[in-house]
Amino acid sequence: MYDISVVIPAYNEAESLPELCAWIRRVMQENHFSYEIVIVDDGSNDNTWQTIEHIAQIEPHLQAISFNRNYGKSAALHTGFQYAQGSVVITMDADLQDDPEEIPELYRMITHEGYDLVSGWKQKRQDPLSKTIPTKLYNAVTRWFSGIPLHDFNCGLKAYKQQVVKSIEVYGEMHRYIPVIAKSVGFKKIGEKKVKHHPRKYGHTKFGMERFLFGFLDLLSITFVTKFRKRPMHFFGGWGVLSFLIGFGIAFYLIANKVISIYQKEPYRNVTEQPLFYLALIAMIIGVQLFTAGFIGEMIITNSSKAQEYIVRKKIITSEKS
Repeated sequence: MYDISVVIPAYNEAESLPELCAWIRRVMQENHFSYEIVIVDDGSNDNTWQTIEHIAQIEPHLQAISFNRNYGKSAALHTGFQYAQGSVVITMDADLQDDPEEIPELYRMITHEGYDLVSGWKQKRQDPLSKTIPTKLYNAVTRWFSGIPLHDFNCGLKAYKQQVVKSIEVYGEMHRYIPVIAKSVGFKKIGEKKVKHHPRKYGHTKFGMERFLFGFLDLLSITFVTKFRKRPMHFFGGWGVLSFLIGFGIAFYLIANKVISIYQKEPYRNVTEQPLFYLALIAMIIGVQLFTAGFIGEMIITNSSKAQEYIVRKKIITSEKS
């Protein structure tokens, strides 16, 4: 087992990878770490894979996986976590904006201070205001929803105990919420470290403004999933029973009111002529549907497989272990 695995998702980063890998190698050698670099080429359409093959000729600690198409950063991280063998797993972006010089301190915080996960905090971001202002809002909302006091959930530079990355499943666009996922499965000692953030040296960002909208939707999704993924009946069944009882209560009131009016020989309207009757009917139907959805969800959870498969086009796997 290595001391450190560095997992790098890469999409069209042919220019930056040689410099990044050389930088990581220098930091590891200076600090006498045994290490591996795990690069996941997320379906790049430039020369990223050819660059990785060239790096593999001079870097004996490299493992690399190339997807058949672009699946997204979450898929790349999930696959990288499967291959990582280090006792501490470091993730960083391939664009040279994350600083490998931060790795020794991140490693120390995991191994000596006992953190399960340490997230980087790009306090001084080298990004335009169009990214920094929405990011601050996004982080504030995420802190409020999750109860995790991090300033920068989306920082690519993070450190994990190996047990953490082997115990979580990252899918969709949930890479932004790995601390939330980790907390949900019981890894609660989550720390933060201020890290350097460099201006982008090559290429351009792969993310647009739509990521903030999708990020908020993902936050709602992960909040639901972490609380009710294993017990959907508690959510759907609970709301279903409540809706049904409200509808039943309204219907009972209307029928009882008619019976009392008849008994007292007072004028009355037929139950089906009153708008409240249709509201009660809709509430009961919705209640039954929600309860049924909860039951089906329980059946799916009980019988489904957790595996997520991505089509790998090529691999570079080293047999050398430290």
